[in-house]
Amino acid sequence: MIAWRYLRAKRAEGGVSVMTWISLIGITLAVAALIITLAVRSGFRYEFVDTILGANAHVTVYSSGQTNDAGTFAQVIQDYDGLTAKMADAPGVVRAAPLVKGQVMAAAPAGGNAAAEVFGIRAQDLSSVRRVAEPEKRLGDLAQFGVANNGMTIAIGWGVARSLGVSVGDKVKLISPNGTKTAFGTSPRIVAFEVVYVFQVGRYDIDRTRVYMPFDKAQEYFNREGVADEIEVILDDPENVGTHERDLLAAAGDGALLWTWRDSSGAFLNALKMEDNVMFLILSVLVLIASMNIVSGLIMLVKNKGRDIGILRTMGLSEGSVLRVFFICGASIGVIGTILGMILGCLFAIYIDQIFGLVNWVAGGGVWDPSQRLISKLPARLEWGDVASAISLSLFLSFVVTIFPARRAARMNPVEALRYE
Repeated sequence: MIAWRYLRAKRAEGGVSVMTWISLIGITLAVAALIITLAVRSGFRYEFVDTILGANAHVTVYSSGQTNDAGTFAQVIQDYDGLTAKMADAPGVVRAAPLVKGQVMAAAPAGGNAAAEVFGIRAQDLSSVRRVAEPEKRLGDLAQFGVANNGMTIAIGWGVARSLGVSVGDKVKLISPNGTKTAFGTSPRIVAFEVVYVFQVGRYDIDRTRVYMPFDKAQEYFNREGVADEIEVILDDPENVGTHERDLLAAAGDGALLWTWRDSSGAFLNALKMEDNVMFLILSVLVLIASMNIVSGLIMLVKNKGRDIGILRTMGLSEGSVLRVFFICGASIGVIGTILGMILGCLFAIYIDQIFGLVNWVAGGGVWDPSQRLISKLPARLEWGDVASAISLSLFLSFVVTIFPARRAARMNPVEALRYE
């Protein structure tokens, strides 16, 4: 009761109510900022990893290389069907599929051109690539892949289609420098394919370069008859890919090399983790600064209520009781501010798409550049662990900084407090 009366002190009594509001708003905004940052951080990592796992192999199996009948050293897989079956039977494996890969230049009849990375894959395997089968945006029918136009079909990323200026039904010429060998050297191979499917997985580097071609056509196009370049493996638990490596190596046999998604994207994940730690530390300082406003308010309150403290002590109130009164004053501000900040931060994270759309509209567009951030939109993912961390940090700092002015009030000598009264 006493603490509540002190918190509602009028301006004439020293302006403590103003400091109370400043402290409350500061804590609210600091907690909200921390929750929003943690939500965006979690969402960015989730989307980043999901685009990797949803559109790429979790583990890639290569051949360490061997000399063929012509005496040429090649890193290709001869018995790719047998190796694919062995990898599919390994523990934790959901799917395994052979691939043929190559770099080409894509050209459209209208004059557009783009560099592209071709993945030769079977139609049934492509339909199980989650981010391609269920993309953010799509045009055409994936069921036509490898079927229409006598199998001379391709599926291309949204960025490739935009660079070429093509859509579903258009023909695209793929130009490979490793073409037909003649007496005058190697001539580029130029073959026209029909676009039957356009997809956007949400990852810029994939949408901008990825082209899928039927497996048998890719073998013919890249001079890979009877061989595959690699085997892609999809796991049921890709986050713990390290626990499967031993079994996968045993299934692959001698002469096989493994390359996991963590090997290819580990630097990005480490950078994200380092950035997460730095941002949490910086925003923790922001919460601490906001909590220090509570100290300022309580010091003013103790100074203005010196006479009341003296009277309460002469009436028999103990030091512990006085400490509790002023601790409740400061802690109440921290608790209320934390609750309001949690509500504000969670609402902001939930409706971040609408809010960011408004910001982008006000700024005239171009606020988010997928070519620099790799994913197509600003993500946010509320993790209750992050929310609990923000709440715990705010309450802890609020309670700690409140103790010092509360102890000062409790140790005030009632004689000194009432000397000039």
